[in-house]
Amino acid sequence: MLQPRQASLTRRQVLTGLVSVGGLVAASLLVQACSGAAPAEAPTQASAAPTQAPAPTQATAATTAPAQAAPAAAGQLKISFWSSYSGVNGKAQQDQVDRFAKSQNKIALDYQFQGAYADTAQKLTAALAAKQAPEVSVLSDVWWQKFWLGKLLAPANPYMQASNVAPTDFVDSFINEGTRNGNVYWIPFARSTPLFYYNADLYKAQGLTAAPQTWDEFAANAEKVVKRDSGGNLTISALSIPTDASTLAWVFQPMVWEFGGLLSDDQYNITLDQPPAVAAGQFLGDLVNKQKVVSTPKDPVVDFTNGIAASLLQSTATLGTIETNAKFAVGTAFLPMEKQFGCCTGGAGMVLLNTSPPEKQAAGWTWIDFATNDENTTIWSQATGYMPVRKKAIAGDVMAAFYKQHPNFQTAVKQLEKSKGQDWARVGIPNGDNIIGTGVNQITVNKQDAATALKDTAATLRKEGAPILAQLKALGG
Repeated sequence: MLQPRQASLTRRQVLTGLVSVGGLVAASLLVQACSGAAPAEAPTQASAAPTQAPAPTQATAATTAPAQAAPAAAGQLKISFWSSYSGVNGKAQQDQVDRFAKSQNKIALDYQFQGAYADTAQKLTAALAAKQAPEVSVLSDVWWQKFWLGKLLAPANPYMQASNVAPTDFVDSFINEGTRNGNVYWIPFARSTPLFYYNADLYKAQGLTAAPQTWDEFAANAEKVVKRDSGGNLTISALSIPTDASTLAWVFQPMVWEFGGLLSDDQYNITLDQPPAVAAGQFLGDLVNKQKVVSTPKDPVVDFTNGIAASLLQSTATLGTIETNAKFAVGTAFLPMEKQFGCCTGGAGMVLLNTSPPEKQAAGWTWIDFATNDENTTIWSQATGYMPVRKKAIAGDVMAAFYKQHPNFQTAVKQLEKSKGQDWARVGIPNGDNIIGTGVNQITVNKQDAATALKDTAATLRKEGAPILAQLKALGG
């Protein structure tokens, strides 16, 4: 996919949140986090070194910040790191920070939990305006480009070169998403894909030995797994899909690809209203409102783990919690295909803020390198359900042993080989994910025909994306 060139939004525009897009405020305060409002809670606590970890445990609901960091020792360079993980994921992050402190004595890392992805980005916007920004921050895939467009991120390339880390050390699809004009601005950290989860016990009881390979197969077998009350209302649905707009846009995107379409093409043209995307939208709407085998609850994960949905489209990062909470055998599979296979990436990376002096940027990279190296991305993956971000970690003996013990975790890695980065319409247009998800909800929840709903949605996306598109085209992007 063609990578956009550096756009000319001013620093002041980003910091004040007054970038007007089609009459709507398109500052980062309006954008929601990738694949849900908050990162999924995850599996077990991380150990001090990669191990064949036991099955992950249920995440706690803790949302408190880590303990106040100790002041830097004499001769240490202090830097701040902002992150977005609570519960067990937050514990895994804190363990990582503690291991970093024990691994060296030159850098004092002040780790600060800032809330969910959207909260972190909002606070970062305010901190930049107040000239109190951290050196390193976690940002999701629908957030980081807003700061890149404002020329607020430092490329990691010189620091990577100095530490003999090459972009090719990372999973290609992950590192490519954060690269602009040959410079790496967003370093992969907590990365995921959506998976097809299914109730393996229920499937087996109905003579289904595997997950559906195509959406047509899913539709044909749906009645075998659903249950209805005397009034015909679903008591067990064949599939539970989200109504949260951001998450819905994330899981609908690969369905559009599977039907041969795109949200937007590599020249930034919006194609959500074209026949393949409309076909995907109508197919999904018919499953909900005509065939009536798909449900749209507030929390699809809860419905699935409680046994009232036979399958689920959800992030890999939710696998540990799902396996722990479900009272049945959980299966995972590739997303169903149709005309072709489609799967997108998701999650978050780390960025260096260019408001820091070079020596602190270098220290920030030292922390990022540590957190994403082969050993620590392995620990993080086993502790959270996110995928390892470096190739050697994925191919290493430790993860191989872990996958043998926990085969559901390997599904995402195998699927990753066929996955790609997201369309510009979702991650590049301000509020794009919510615009798309809201449009799909018009089909599934409000029973609007797909052609009308997606025509209106596409028009909104064109309007909201026009200012950024004009800047990119002016620069030859």
